Parts: sequence; structure tokens; C-alpha cells
Amino acid sequence: MTTLDHPRSPTRIPFPTVDEIARHCHQSTEPETVHIEVHLPGPINPDRLRTAFTQALHLHPRILMREAPGPWYRRRYEWELTDTPDVEVVTFPPPTRDTLKQARTRSLDQAPPLTASPPIRLEAVTLPHGTTLLLTVNHTALDGPACLRVLATAAELYGGHSNAPTAPPTRPPDTPEPLTATPSVWTPPARVAHGTPDPSPGGNGLLVTELGVPHRPKGSPYTVNDQLMVTTALMIAHWNREHGAHPRPLRITMPVDDRPRGTDMPIGNGTRLVEVTFAPDELAHAADHRMGELLHRTATRTRTLKALTRPQLGHGASLLTAPVVPVAWRATLTRGLRRAAAPWTSTTLLSNIGRIPYALDFGGSTGRAHAVWFSAPARMPRGLTVTTASTAGKLHVALRWSRTLLGPGDGAHLRDLFEHYLHTTEEHEE
Repeated sequence: MTTLDHPRSPTRIPFPTVDEIARHCHQSTEPETVHIEVHLPGPINPDRLRTAFTQALHLHPRILMREAPGPWYRRRYEWELTDTPDVEVVTFPPPTRDTLKQARTRSLDQAPPLTASPPIRLEAVTLPHGTTLLLTVNHTALDGPACLRVLATAAELYGGHSNAPTAPPTRPPDTPEPLTATPSVWTPPARVAHGTPDPSPGGNGLLVTELGVPHRPKGSPYTVNDQLMVTTALMIAHWNREHGAHPRPLRITMPVDDRPRGTDMPIGNGTRLVEVTFAPDELAHAADHRMGELLHRTATRTRTLKALTRPQLGHGASLLTAPVVPVAWRATLTRGLRRAAAPWTSTTLLSNIGRIPYALDFGGSTGRAHAVWFSAPARMPRGLTVTTASTAGKLHVALRWSRTLLGPGDGAHLRDLFEHYLHTTEEHEE
């Protein structure tokens, strides 16, 4: 038998740091999924969508992967790249009154398995006035912007219209500036106060809403992202005051994504995490004459944090994933450290995708996306995440929470608080 008669061994890639930490901390009761929801004005052809999405997977082959099996004493988890999908990725649930609600629930509660390539699924939900594409991503393997890039490729293949990314807003480069005094990183931050959880806790709840993109005076030194950061901080501070929580510093995790948005975009988990801190007194009276001052300070902090060079999850995570002992031993250590560090975990996560850079134009009667929502996992001890994106001049906000912390009524109240404080950030004039 010649070497040509042997099947080709699949390519294997060691888990990057972010993937390994997520794999260690897997929890079936609150799976780490990313939910992406794209609303289109018209109907979609099932066969054409399935063909276009499958072709898009092959054009971004890094997404065609599964976790490779290995002995307990292996020193790394590895991704195994596959030539074709192991499962049917695109499905079309039968249309009913609650089809979209049920698809959202699946997206929050059922993660695509890592053992089948690719670890994503796409549901096309038929609605009376259009189609919703609901993409569920296993966050151990991939993040939202990477999967949106794949969906943009599928849209171009489906409709024949260019989905090349628009140029990002032109801004001067971020340069480190001296940070104003903020509470010590050794001070445990505030937790989101418990509301009225669901009677049967477990998994995540979700609320999505559409708001106007907040106005900024021309030439403002702060960005919409800074306005969203301040809004999120004021929302939680207000919520905690209402629930009698002792004032503590708020620490908000912010993903930063420096990847290009073209077809050469690296597929995987490509964001790095920074933390923006607010002292209790900064938020106590910010809704009046101090709002402008708070926005300026926040802009300084976010610019400085984004300009700093650091590993995606910090230096500690890099040490934890060094392949010097079996990965199973590192998993046990990582889970223990995560439990011990829970009091120092940030208060919440704000993930601002920003303006969606792709048209997501499927052409013909299907049309172009008029709304795109994302949501990030909301496991305890954070228990609440805020994810924002803008499409067609509108801000699309998703609040996602752990059902052990909050219930649907709590989510609605937090949405109202978010809308109120977002409005206060745009009333400030230079």
C-alpha cells in the first residue's frame, strides 16, 4: 500500500488560551453561548440558504472544527479541522406563533456540541413580515464578530450583492493617558443585586429592544461606546440602590476587538478583555451637572485601556494554560481559582459591537437586514450582560441575565433604566 492509499490525517490546532479557559469552566446549567439574531424583511429560500451557508463555511475553513479526542494525560486540548460539516448546520423550524421565542430559548440553553464540526447552528425562522436568522455559537470555540463575518459571506453568496465591510469611523489613534484615580483592583466590586428570579432557576433569560443611537455634540472627545459604558454603570447603580445594596465600586468588562473585518478576518475568539472601573460617588449624582465630567473621564479610561498591550485574558490566564502538566490537572486548578476569585469578578460585561460593518444584503425579495441583535453569556457571579450593536441608524440592545439572579420583570425594569440613562448622556452639550 502506498502512502496515497492512507486517509489524510486531519489538521490539529492547540486550543488558544481563551478557548482552554472556557473549556475548563464548562457548565451545562448555564452554557456559554453567543446568540446572534438577524431580521430580514422578506422570505428566504431554504435550499439557497443552506447551499450559501455551507459554501461560506468552506471559504472560512477555520470554523469547520471539532474538539479532538485524546487521553486524560494530554497536555493540551486540540481542535481538529474537518473538510466538511459533521452535522446539518441550517434548520428551518415549522412556523408557529412562538417559533422565534422557542428558537431564542434554545440559543440560550442549548450549546452546539464541541464534538461535532462546526460548533454553531443556524435557524431560519419564518415570520408574518419577514425572516429571522438565529445563529447560536458555542463560545468556547468562536465569538460573535467572527460568526457574523461568515454570515456576511453567506449573504453575498445567496444574493450576489457585495457584503464588503464599510470603513470604520476615522478616529485619532488611542494613546495611553494618565488614568484618574480609581478604586483598587483588590477591592471586590459591586454585584448586581438579586431581583425576583424565575421559580425554576437555571439558564439565561433575554430581552431585546431597539432604541435611537444616542446623540453626541459635534467634536465630542467621547464616543457612543463611552455613552453606553456610562449608561450601563448608571443603570446598575440605580438598580442596586433600589434594592438596598451597599455602594461599592462598579467594574465593567469591555471586549476590545482589533481584527480586520474583511474575508481575511481571523476566525475564533479574537477579543481581549479590559475592565473599566467607576467609584460609587462618580455615579451618585452624574445624571445632573456632572454628566459631562463623567463622560470625559470614561473616555480617558477606555482610550487608555484599549491602547495598552496585554494578553486576551491577562497574564494569569497565560500561566494557567502553559502546557507543563496534563490539561485535566489544569482544569481542576482553573475551576478552583474561578470559584475563589468570584468576589473579584467584574460587576457586568458590556459588549458593544458598534455599527454592523456588513450590509447583510441577501438580495431579491429577502432583502437587507434592518435589525441585528447579539447577546453574550450571563453566567453567575456576574449574572447580567449588556450587548449592543447598531444597524440602519438604530441601536439594538440585548439584556441577558442568569435566571438564578433575575426574572423577566426585572429585565424589563433594567431595560427602562437603560433607556432613561442613555437619554441623559445625550442631553449634555459642550
